[in-house]
Amino acid sequence: KQWYQRRVRGMFLGLTGHRIKGADLKYLGIATHYTETEKLPALKAAIMASDEESIAEVLATNESPLPGPFTLAPQADLIKHCFSAPSVPEILSRLDADGSEFALKLIKTLRRMSPRSLVVTHKLLSEGSSLGYEECFAREFVAAGEIYRSGEFTEGVRALLVDKDNAPAWNPATVEEVTQEMLDKYFVPQGREWAPL
Repeated sequence: KQWYQRRVRGMFLGLTGHRIKGADLKYLGIATHYTETEKLPALKAAIMASDEESIAEVLATNESPLPGPFTLAPQADLIKHCFSAPSVPEILSRLDADGSEFALKLIKTLRRMSPRSLVVTHKLLSEGSSLGYEECFAREFVAAGEIYRSGEFTEGVRALLVDKDNAPAWNPATVEEVTQEMLDKYFVPQGREWAPL
C-alpha cells in the first residue's frame, strides 16, 4: 500500500510539477531524514568531520521532528483517485468530475503544459515502476532526446524565456490529440544509446 501511494504521489508530482516542502520529502519516502534549515551548517560540518561508517548516526542525531503533517494530506484522496488513472485524459476527466478548487487549479496547470510531454511522462512513470534503474534511465534518455527533436522543448523555452508570451503553440494542442504513433517515437532509441558512467 505504501509503495502504491508513493507511486501515485510521484505521478502527481511528475505531471504537475507541484512544489513541496522539505519535510514532505520524508513523508513521500524520497528523503531518509529531515533537518531544519538553520541546523544544516552544523549538520554539514558534522558529516564532513565523520567517517563513512558514522554518517547514519550523525544524520539520526541531527534529525529534527517533522514540523507538521504532509502538506498535501487534505488532497490525498483526490490525488490518489485522479492520478491513479491509466491515462492523462482520464486524469483530467477525474479532476473535472471532482470539480473542487484544487482539482480545477490542477486542470489549469496541466492544460498549460506540453500535451506530448505529459503523455510521455505518464508512460515513463507508469511503466518505470516495474523496471530497473538502468532501464529507466535509458528510456528517459531516449524520451528526452525525442522531446528536444519534436520541437516541444524549444517551443516551451520560446514561450517562457525568449518571447515571454506564456503562450506556447504545442503540437498537438491537447493530450486527447496525442496519438500512439507520436508516442512510439519516444520509446525507440534514435542514435546514441544511454550507458551508466
